[in-house]
Amino acid sequence: MFGNKENVSTHGATTLIAQGTRVEGDLHFTGSLEIEGAVVGNVRSDDQSSRVRVLHGGLLEGEIWVGDVVINGHVKGNIYAGNLVKLASKAVIEGNIHYSLIEVEKGAEVAGSFVLEHDSTNVSKFPKEAQSADSK
Repeated sequence: MFGNKENVSTHGATTLIAQGTRVEGDLHFTGSLEIEGAVVGNVRSDDQSSRVRVLHGGLLEGEIWVGDVVINGHVKGNIYAGNLVKLASKAVIEGNIHYSLIEVEKGAEVAGSFVLEHDSTNVSKFPKEAQSADSK
């Protein structure tokens, strides 16, 4: 399901945090961000068509603010997805998931709440206090 290249849409340029790489600090990007290594900091894109993928073995310690999120690794922080969240079978989430659409495979683990956001047509519509918290 998550490995099918047929269903992968184009999200612009791709940034890769490779296995064995550790990045500390907030990341602001457009296009796609793929995390195989570790990121300690918040990840954000104001572009609704952007996507973050935390691959198996990848770790993100911080919040995610993006259009689409695909997780098959470990996330320690809240997820704010304007469009879609996909949790693959190896996903481990320690935080709340704010979503419009969600897909969860058997085996995914979530230690947090699922929060349906009916009006999240744009990531920037999330509460201002939460937006400013990730930029500090």
